[in-house]
Amino acid sequence: MTRTIRLTLARLLPDVPRGSDACVDRLITSLRERQGVFEAHLADRDGVPVLCIHYDPDLVTLQQVRQAALKAGVEISERFGHVSGWLTGLRHARHARTVQDALAEQDGIVEAAVDVSGAFHLEFDRGLASWSEIDRFIQSQGLRATDTPSETSAPAHPSREEGSHEHAHMEGEKHDHAHGGLLGPNTELIFALACGGLLGLGFAIEKLAAGVPAWMPLGLFIAAYGFGGFFTVREAFENLRRKRFEIDTLMLVAAAGAAALGAWAEGALLLFLFSIGHALEHYAMGRAKRAIEALADLAPRTARVRRGDQVVELPVEELQVGDTVVVRPNERLPADGFVVVGTTSINQAPVTGESMPVDKQPVADLASARAQTAQIGSASIVFAGTINGAGAIEIETTRKSSDTTLAKVVRMVTEAETQKSPTQRFTDRFERVFVPLVLAFAFVLLFAWVVVDEPFRDSFYRAMAVLVAASPCALAIATPSAVLSGVARAARAGVLIKGGAPLENLGSLNAIAFDKTGTLTEGRPRITDIIPVRGTHESDLLATAVAVERLSDHPLAEAIARDGGERLGEATIAAASDLKSLTGKGVTAQLGGDTIWIGKPEMFGADGVAGLSDEAAMVVTQLRLQGRTLMVVRRGARDLGVIGLLDTPRAAARSAITALRSLGVQRMIMISGDHQRAAQAIAGQIGLTEAWGDLMPEDKVDAIKRLRAEAKVAMVGDGVNDAPAMATATVGIAMGAAGSDVALETADVALMADDLSHLPFTIGLSRRTRRIILQNLVVSLGVVAFLVPATVLGLGIGPAVALHEGSTLLVVINALRLLGYRDPISVLKRDENLGDVAGSPVLQGKSS
Repeated sequence: MTRTIRLTLARLLPDVPRGSDACVDRLITSLRERQGVFEAHLADRDGVPVLCIHYDPDLVTLQQVRQAALKAGVEISERFGHVSGWLTGLRHARHARTVQDALAEQDGIVEAAVDVSGAFHLEFDRGLASWSEIDRFIQSQGLRATDTPSETSAPAHPSREEGSHEHAHMEGEKHDHAHGGLLGPNTELIFALACGGLLGLGFAIEKLAAGVPAWMPLGLFIAAYGFGGFFTVREAFENLRRKRFEIDTLMLVAAAGAAALGAWAEGALLLFLFSIGHALEHYAMGRAKRAIEALADLAPRTARVRRGDQVVELPVEELQVGDTVVVRPNERLPADGFVVVGTTSINQAPVTGESMPVDKQPVADLASARAQTAQIGSASIVFAGTINGAGAIEIETTRKSSDTTLAKVVRMVTEAETQKSPTQRFTDRFERVFVPLVLAFAFVLLFAWVVVDEPFRDSFYRAMAVLVAASPCALAIATPSAVLSGVARAARAGVLIKGGAPLENLGSLNAIAFDKTGTLTEGRPRITDIIPVRGTHESDLLATAVAVERLSDHPLAEAIARDGGERLGEATIAAASDLKSLTGKGVTAQLGGDTIWIGKPEMFGADGVAGLSDEAAMVVTQLRLQGRTLMVVRRGARDLGVIGLLDTPRAAARSAITALRSLGVQRMIMISGDHQRAAQAIAGQIGLTEAWGDLMPEDKVDAIKRLRAEAKVAMVGDGVNDAPAMATATVGIAMGAAGSDVALETADVALMADDLSHLPFTIGLSRRTRRIILQNLVVSLGVVAFLVPATVLGLGIGPAVALHEGSTLLVVINALRLLGYRDPISVLKRDENLGDVAGSPVLQGKSS
């Protein structure tokens, strides 16, 4: 016999309220290894992540299991620390990779990820390293760790140095200066311009001024070398110390070779173009980074909090759960919470991407809202960073400032930037093989004078030119720039894409599976048919069903309780008890000494439950022909009747399906636990040709596995009940994630708004990103393929550097086009409107 205990994740790992954290896997692994424990896994309960532990009570007691889980959680929390934030002072993609490798080599750091945007994520073992030691190492690299992309934000650090396991929060003293170099964040640009100025002055003196000593232009060229190679030399030696050959090494060798030949001007030109290219690349990438920084700045810094009869202004960091915050008209909301006083319309676009303001009203039952915040309706829920309309309201906070939906989105975007895409991982591996090969090829070219009748000087110059031509600078930035721009554009539209892998996978898949309830439909089914059988009165059937279903939170149960209660009016409804859920089938409960069964027709006649009466079976057959979702009600051994329900398709479902087809998604399947006929009825209304019904939760996982065996597939659902199927899919997409912590944490892609129209935007953006990545790869590799033979045949270092750095800037600018990506549905509607106007009688009259 197996028993189950459910413990909230927050209780076991107090500072890790997310199911995707590596420490959760460590906890699950630890529990699975204990005697008497069959299985441990994450689940959801009312929007809260819980750990389910299945154990054998003959081998271990409930108390022992609970104590083992709590002890393991404490041990893991005390041992491992995490920090996510931003590094100020990174200059380009290769610098980010160098810093990442340097961090990974430090004792105690378990995992290190650094992105070109500056986003970083570290996991460290507190037994071997402390955050203060890691931070000192970061500062020794000329960098500064901050909590947001802002240059002046607070230092990043775990909330508690000992015994903590949290990501960075806005704490600590603010700095009033920027980091990133001797002269601030623009140091490399200033040095590059100084290099160019000295190069130009030296060239002018050498060519135009007669009688000037030769040492004067030479001195200017040497000074230009110093400014142009300042950062390159430092990185090149750091990479050589790690026995790695990077692009900076190639450029440095080429510049040194030019100096050895006495071609100081060409060497200085090489370093000038290389450094100015880096500086401009850093500036261009900063545009995408600032798009993410703008998210962090959405929430106000202070809040007006009611304290008795007074209203005081406090920093948002001092807000506590349960505080009453006063929000004036047209102000941004400082915290997540629910409305307790006043009505208004709120612009939620900064968080959810919804184009229209959403009406808000106070909660109907304040005590119930406080007790079950996960059950508060969307009409009362508000988010930090959104904009209040014309009404003054008061809200009660449900989260601290560090835990708001907006704060989580910013943190997750930060983490997403550190997740490399498959293409980026490939290009990193390619570079590490390609650069040594280029050095070997250049070394061979040094001896061209042995075969070709030319002086050694010419062979040496050609080898240096090849070094420049073959440096894959553009390749290094081709993918990261596109991923950063794509993730930033999505975040601006209320879509959280967790890294380059889901972004690229979405861009290449051609199959999408949709859960029906709450995804393609409103998730608010209504009663359409009430058919009593065997002489039962309709009111008795409804009263029995409502009494039991009031105890359940399933959407069908809520519909029966709501609509049935309205039909019964003021009639007295007895209280049911001892509700038990039969997952995917129905429920049982006790009412007036009788056992009540309510569930799908398939529940009856299976697993020891008596089959339906002939009359009830006939009603089931008739209603199924109409595509109804059916619930059979039985009291004791007597069938009372059948209740038919119908869920309304979302208004945006058909247009979203049409837009997805136009984007090239060839196969779209609706999967549902409803009867096949009911599933087909809904699918037909929204334009889907494929619907799979009669699926239990485990059957949905098997269905996704079958689809994935054929090709890449995305699964779209609510991220909670669909979590197993979404985890099985190539990409899991959760809708309405702004209101669900579980969906926000577990999905690969989270649509913050409960709006299906955001899905074509996400797929379209991913496809555009993939195309731009391919374009960038073609440009970067194509330029190298052209320049290498061209330099072998005599092209000089100057033109080679110009083309080389030009291609780098081209791929970055190409990637930045993603920041202006348009929603395909809005474009489609605009074109339709233009077509309607063009075809109007007025215009036709004018044209005739």
